[in-house]
Amino acid sequence: MAQELDTKQIALLATHGFEQSELEEPLIALREAGAEVAIISLEAGEIRGWHDGDWGESIPVDATIDEVDARGFDALLIPGGVLNPDKLRMNPAVVEFVHAFFAQHKPVASICHGPWLLAEADVIRGRKLTSYGSIKTDLKNAGANWMDQEVVVDNGLVTSRNPGDLDAFCAKMLEAFKIGTQKGQVASPERHRAQRDGSKRPRPRA
Repeated sequence: MAQELDTKQIALLATHGFEQSELEEPLIALREAGAEVAIISLEAGEIRGWHDGDWGESIPVDATIDEVDARGFDALLIPGGVLNPDKLRMNPAVVEFVHAFFAQHKPVASICHGPWLLAEADVIRGRKLTSYGSIKTDLKNAGANWMDQEVVVDNGLVTSRNPGDLDAFCAKMLEAFKIGTQKGQVASPERHRAQRDGSKRPRPRA
């Protein structure tokens, strides 16, 4: 897969409490494949990971959510960690950013607790996916067809359960990101709550 993604711009969305391995291993795989990856978060500076029950290493943020637009990227990666998606899904601009990738038929990969954010964006109704087992009910209630498999691929949506699935997750992520847009990758037909409430949309990327 070396350099097969050298024209791709990937958004990696995370904040404090991301699961260290679930960010680092896909990030390495993407960069080895030639992709340019931007770490996007709620605030500028650095975000700190979570590893083996304690705080792990920090990574620099490339852009804040208010500085980007989904139109500037080819695909989206959302790592897990309990704290990470729970913080992200409380931010309307983040939720709208995620929703936009589905509206634009772009591939999205998410692992572990990451699909929590997909549920908040209302983009998983009728979609096949997996996740960490403890959020299974939340995803089913959001309309997903939840499956207990190491990796599930559904028209550009790639999901896995936990760090033990990372090899399979990374392989399918690279395949989906190489393919690019897929007609079956769609957002909910309903307008997202953030739009109905008049929330500010992320500014176009410079």
